[in-house]
Amino acid sequence: MKSLNKISLIAPCGMNCGICRAYLRDKNKCSGCREADTNKPITRIICKIKNCEVFQKGKAKFCFKCEKFPCNNLSHLDNRYRAKYNMSMIENLDYIKKLGVNKFIQNEKIKWTCSECGGIICVHKGYCCSCGKKRL
Repeated sequence: MKSLNKISLIAPCGMNCGICRAYLRDKNKCSGCREADTNKPITRIICKIKNCEVFQKGKAKFCFKCEKFPCNNLSHLDNRYRAKYNMSMIENLDYIKKLGVNKFIQNEKIKWTCSECGGIICVHKGYCCSCGKKRL
């Protein structure tokens, strides 16, 4: 079973890669934004946030550390995810900043674990990847 417990699965933008359809799929599985670009969709490889100079120079692990937070790229992504998936990257980052990444991961595990079978609910599909139960 896939895990939601890895810090490396929390992207600089606040996305939990462990609930992404590209990470959850069986074929050409993405390993998460912080891992090597092998098998990643082109949109993850050329991501403006992941490739931001602040992260490339190792100055920060999350967008909230940047003086431009939230930048236009993050705001655009956040607006899209709020509208399509009822999730906010900026809220995720605020949570991480306030309570820490480990507490965020604990909360994400509760939030995205299927109550029916214990599988992982995909943020993009809105249902459990194991049993198909729709997220409420």
